[in-house]
Formats: sequence, structure tokens, C-alpha cells
Amino acid sequence: MVKTVLFVCNENSARSQMAESFFNHYNTNPEYVGLSAGLKKTDAIKPYALEVMKEKGIDMSAQKPKMLTFEMIDNAYQIYTMGCIKSCPAAPPEKTFDWKLEDPAGKPVEAYRTIRDEIEARVKGLVSDLGG
Repeated sequence: MVKTVLFVCNENSARSQMAESFFNHYNTNPEYVGLSAGLKKTDAIKPYALEVMKEKGIDMSAQKPKMLTFEMIDNAYQIYTMGCIKSCPAAPPEKTFDWKLEDPAGKPVEAYRTIRDEIEARVKGLVSDLGG
């Protein structure tokens, strides 16, 4: 059975989408798959998030924001929140880790690049830890 690594942020419109994309890009271990979700409904991924990921050769334009569900939480092998753990409706302590990442919403593209690079470094470490 494939184990889901779940990335959660406020709207699933930037940070968690980047984490999911990087995870699925770098992970080569078929035992794991990345998934992301948000705490609030939104209609689209932020344009700067799409732009800065394209700079890394990753196209997220086909991805859509997803709302976090209790089923996702229950089925997740590990959960990584992007700095929103206090708002998360359920964060089982045995499998939830908060990366405490700043939300780039409303900030210039440079802030998105900084967050993107931090997420990429953390995801590479996580993929390595999981043997992928």
C-alpha cells in the first residue's frame, strides 16, 4: 500500500502545493506519494507560486487547491504543516510536523522564491530520510 505524505497550509494555493510538487518530483520510492491540502477554500494556485516553480522546471498549472479532510488526515503516513498547525482541525502528534514557514501571500515574488527554496531543501531532506 502506498503511504501518503500530506502537506497542509492555509489555502493550498502556494506552500503546500510547492511541497507536494517537489516531493513527487524528487521522490523515487514507489512506497510514497505526496499530497497537499488547505484549511480554507480557494479557487486557484497563486500566480507567483506557479511562476517560481516553473523557474525550477516544475509545472503546477494543472493542479487545483484541495480542502483538507479528516479522511486525508487519517490516511496520511506523515503530515507536514507549513506554519498553520494551530489552525489544523486535527494534527495527530505522532505523525504531524510543523515546518513553521512564512506565508508569502500578498508579498512580492522574491518572498515566494525564498519560501520555495526553503521548501525544496526540506523536501529533499525528507525524501532522503524516506529512502527516495
